[in-house]
Amino acid sequence: MTDLSELDRGAAPGAADPVKVLLHRHRELCERAVDPLEIAAGLEAHGITDRTAARFRHRDVFSLAEELYARVPRDADTAADASAAPAREGDRRRSVAVLLLPLLPGMLCAAALIALARTHGQTRLYAAAAGVVAVALALRAALRRGPLALPDALASRSATGSWTCWLLVYAVLGDGLLRTAVAGGPDGLPDGTAGGDWPVALAPLLALTLAVAPATWTAGLFLTHARRKLAASRGLEDFAASVRPVLLGAVALFLGALAALVALCAPFLDAGPVAPAVLALGVLLFVARLLTVHGFTRAPRVILMLTAVAQVLAPATVFAARLPGCAALGAPVEALTAASGPSAVPVLTCGAGALTLLVHASRTLARASAHLRPEQAR
Repeated sequence: MTDLSELDRGAAPGAADPVKVLLHRHRELCERAVDPLEIAAGLEAHGITDRTAARFRHRDVFSLAEELYARVPRDADTAADASAAPAREGDRRRSVAVLLLPLLPGMLCAAALIALARTHGQTRLYAAAAGVVAVALALRAALRRGPLALPDALASRSATGSWTCWLLVYAVLGDGLLRTAVAGGPDGLPDGTAGGDWPVALAPLLALTLAVAPATWTAGLFLTHARRKLAASRGLEDFAASVRPVLLGAVALFLGALAALVALCAPFLDAGPVAPAVLALGVLLFVARLLTVHGFTRAPRVILMLTAVAQVLAPATVFAARLPGCAALGAPVEALTAASGPSAVPVLTCGAGALTLLVHASRTLARASAHLRPEQAR
């Protein structure tokens, strides 16, 4: 981060051209930027505020960024214009892929569930394994492009995939295991049905894979509107105040789409109505991905880990209570399950995690620097 005391000295009244000093310190940022907005975001990431910009004889960071952008020579503009048409054609192809690819996980999951319903015995096991692999590959492909794709600079730092898998496994198997454990079971392994000794819930998995499409499209809307707000704002506080409603609106839009998908999936799988646990998990994963894509990897990783651990501990305490002298360990979970059902555990854990991340996102994603490309934030 830039030493602000050095900037103050560079902007002192005795300096002939204080902006030139700033341009020298941030030349790489200014040369890579495609517009003044990226320079403004980069300056904010380095600790330069509107008050600092006033020392450089500018009313705000955006005005300062415009001068820095204008001062940087751009010899490659002519070559860029010559290649504009092929680039636009490539952008159109990528847009079609981003639009359609998120539909693939839900379609493959639906096909896998149909195969499970029409097979028995060992064939069902093979169908389940093939379905898991196909859906996993489709999810990976869908999340490698578009607004939910991780930049290469962040791929090695996110490390949330394993915790996400734990949460999805619990959404399918957790409630059935907890209900059976409280009743004294289970006496066998899950057989892939909702009526077995260890019931399996497939509606949440289908709804969440189908929700990859609205999640991708909603994230794209958020990024587009945030960029427009950044272009229209004339100050960092102005941008923060205008982008928070956009973030909350995007989360609400995704929540509504997920609720509709759950309601549509439930009748076909003989499941209950809209489950709050699925909605809480969906919002948790959506906000975590938004934060991770924008470079805020630590909070999503920690919250997803804590949520997964809390869910695993719930049935674990019920089993531990069967040991001599340990009956008190399972009392809280058993009481919660008796009062509100086994779904109360994921509702509380995922709901608390989603709310925590949403509060964090309303602060971090309201910064102009959050919308800077990772390679330009250095």
